[in-house]
Amino acid sequence: MRIMGLDFGSKTVGVAMSDPLLVTAQALLTITRKSPGKLRQTLAQIEQLAAEYEVDRIVLGYPINMNHTEGERCEKTQEFKQLLERRTGLPVILWDERLTTVAADRIMTDSKIRREKRSAYVDQIAAGFILQGYLDSLNA
Repeated sequence: MRIMGLDFGSKTVGVAMSDPLLVTAQALLTITRKSPGKLRQTLAQIEQLAAEYEVDRIVLGYPINMNHTEGERCEKTQEFKQLLERRTGLPVILWDERLTTVAADRIMTDSKIRREKRSAYVDQIAAGFILQGYLDSLNA
């Protein structure tokens, strides 16, 4: 059993996966789509990964504003959650993702990863932070 973490963006979805013991999260990959509304291939890739890794639930980053309000991105994330649940048959848990992208970018900066290469990894690292936060809450 594993848990998948997702960082849903307008053009990309970062994917992270837990270890079988549900202790650590590892960044896995970034799914890129051609346009924001084209989700069929993205959902198919997520469904395939969920089957391959024997995932039993998905944690989806929920982009609450810093002032605790929900904006347009929250609405799109909730729509994506419903599509994921229908497509995979798995429960999808919304998890506060505030500052995960900032933290991911900071780690890459501290690791001396060139700015041009950061965009390829930022979403999957952010997905790792989202998933690790959820795993830590389970193990607390």
